[in-house]
Amino acid sequence: MSLKCGIVGLPNVGKSTLFNCLSSAKAQAANFPFCTIEPNLGVITVPDERLTRLAEIVRPGRIVPATCEIVDIAGLVKGASKGEGLGNKFLGNIRECDAIIHVVRCFDDDNVVREGGMAVDPIADKEIIDTELQLKDLETIDAQLSKTEKAAAAGNKEAKVLVTVLQAYKEVLDKGQNARGVTFDTREEEKAAHDLFLLTTKPVLYVCNVDENSAKTGNAYSKKIEEMAAAEGAEAMVIAAKTEEDIASLESYEDKRLFLDELGLEESGVNRLIKKAYSLLNLQTFITAGEMEVKAWTFHKGWKAPQCAGVIHTDFEKGFIRAEVIKYADYIEYGSEAAVREAGKLGIEGKDYVVQDGDIMHFRFNV
Repeated sequence: MSLKCGIVGLPNVGKSTLFNCLSSAKAQAANFPFCTIEPNLGVITVPDERLTRLAEIVRPGRIVPATCEIVDIAGLVKGASKGEGLGNKFLGNIRECDAIIHVVRCFDDDNVVREGGMAVDPIADKEIIDTELQLKDLETIDAQLSKTEKAAAAGNKEAKVLVTVLQAYKEVLDKGQNARGVTFDTREEEKAAHDLFLLTTKPVLYVCNVDENSAKTGNAYSKKIEEMAAAEGAEAMVIAAKTEEDIASLESYEDKRLFLDELGLEESGVNRLIKKAYSLLNLQTFITAGEMEVKAWTFHKGWKAPQCAGVIHTDFEKGFIRAEVIKYADYIEYGSEAAVREAGKLGIEGKDYVVQDGDIMHFRFNV
């Protein structure tokens, strides 16, 4: 399931430093614009304490966590929608992603240059990115609207639906707002909207890159971004990318834990970010647990049992009979699958069962 989150932001806000912490693929990090030209792709593991707890009980041969893809995309500048900087290349890379991690500079440092040499202003930085993406979306809409209106006037039903969608998006974008806030009433409208692949309809997580002293509670800069994100129905989080880089460089778990304790953090910002990215992609995890392995399997939130069975193998979905389901809390409480069965806590579920995050599954099938 190759879904990708793209890391975006202005030059020198800490994107590549953050990517280096997230992935084993090392992006170059330097104090000048366009250090990243080609997008860097990293496959990262999703931290999941449940796998460790289950492995302590089952004692499998290996643990296999879930993964997701993170893409470090070159820094954008004002005028990108008209080809400035890396312009269309940058915007094309975003279009290929399923969600956006928008990194915003929320720290003071005279040694790190800001575009134009101006004072740190996270709201202005965010709005530069938003404006460029909105302008590109308007360009996409305007290119389709005139010809689609002609087809709709001639009686084409699909064109009429698309015109409704295009006009709804255009109204919002013309106000300088992102298209992700627009909702539609019918399945046909939702499909037409999806097929436009607009940049500002993608779900977004704002990451406030702060200094080490602000890693736990944020600062005045990050509070502004958090307030703006809340107003548009998006999420925001605080992370100190340079500090995370220092943590990642430590070899032992004990040293990393000591560093986090000194900062007053329960877990690293990178772990929190990966979990949020996974959720941003609308992904969840079901688990299989046996002597060979304890494994996390990725599925889309809302999927039913046969679809999840198909994640393991297409034959599982084709010949689906039933799913045997143990809730994670029950497995931990009773200590084994046999004990869960004896306690009557093992669920036998059919084709309509909506799989829940953390379900421990065993599929019965026949092909």
